[in-house]
Amino acid sequence: MYQEFYGLRERPFELTANTRFLFLTSRQREALSVLEYGLLSAKSLTLLVGDAGTGKSTLIQAALESERCSGVSCVYLNNPMLTQADFVTMLASRFHLGDEAARSKTVLLERLEVHLRETRAAGRITALVVDEAQSLSTELLEEVRLLANIETPTDKLLPVVLAGQPELSDRLEEPHLRQLKQRVSLRCELEPFTLDDTAAYIARRIHAAGGVPGRIFTQEAVRLIHECSGGIPRVINVICDNALVSGMALSRPRVERAMVVEVCEDLRLVHSGHARSESVTALPAPTLQADAQQSREPAAYDAIDSASTTETATANGRFNFKFRWKTPAVLSSPAKVAE
Repeated sequence: MYQEFYGLRERPFELTANTRFLFLTSRQREALSVLEYGLLSAKSLTLLVGDAGTGKSTLIQAALESERCSGVSCVYLNNPMLTQADFVTMLASRFHLGDEAARSKTVLLERLEVHLRETRAAGRITALVVDEAQSLSTELLEEVRLLANIETPTDKLLPVVLAGQPELSDRLEEPHLRQLKQRVSLRCELEPFTLDDTAAYIARRIHAAGGVPGRIFTQEAVRLIHECSGGIPRVINVICDNALVSGMALSRPRVERAMVVEVCEDLRLVHSGHARSESVTALPAPTLQADAQQSREPAAYDAIDSASTTETATANGRFNFKFRWKTPAVLSSPAKVAE
């Protein structure tokens, strides 16, 4: 809708797990390496924890699409509101084990183990990823634990990734889930973005969509987007998408702070307290650049000054600075897994 107006090939802020728009902070890069290692090494249980909207699904997708995990096939479950019977039926369907397995848990487990052994003998790894795991019933969490127990004397045959919100960590502390907690081999956690991360994230997505970041969002707009989103990527996407629609409707070539204010009021968004910074008005000047990804690629475009880029020093400690968008580097390969 607004792509042509802002010189974009596509909409950059869609709420889908599109890895072309992948942006990695240092914490997310570490989490990606942990996920890849857990899948490739067939670890019993890998735990990925993060607030809603912090990019867990996108990171899992990136791990599965990575070169390291090219030998891993995955069954992905993202509906936690299942009965035990529904769970058995879904597993039978996703693993292609037949109608009889869908009707009988015993047949399911027998056929699944045979399938996993054959797959491993052929040099491939089959994994199970369960998203929104914080909402699984205690009974289903126990079923997941039993699936993670399928093994040979030397290997785990079904590595499991449990992804969920922080409530998942709390649930694993419950005494009746201690056996499941003991099987957690790897754990990684995602955090909300800092202000620098938010600016680089916006720049990365605009650049991936064919645009020039510094020509679309002003410094003040980015600061307010960070404050009102709490540094949560999904909320950043919602605000930016609505702000671009508003900017097009008003024939404004750049998204300014006042437009973000209106969008956030319409969306009933206020400062959430999740962002790892003080109030935006009290922030010192950040170095806002899209350099969270490492690359030796030459700059795709020159750094561009944002409008109203110079602030005058005041008694409260703010100082002169230039706010500059810099070229977002494109992720060339995942970070090396720590030994």
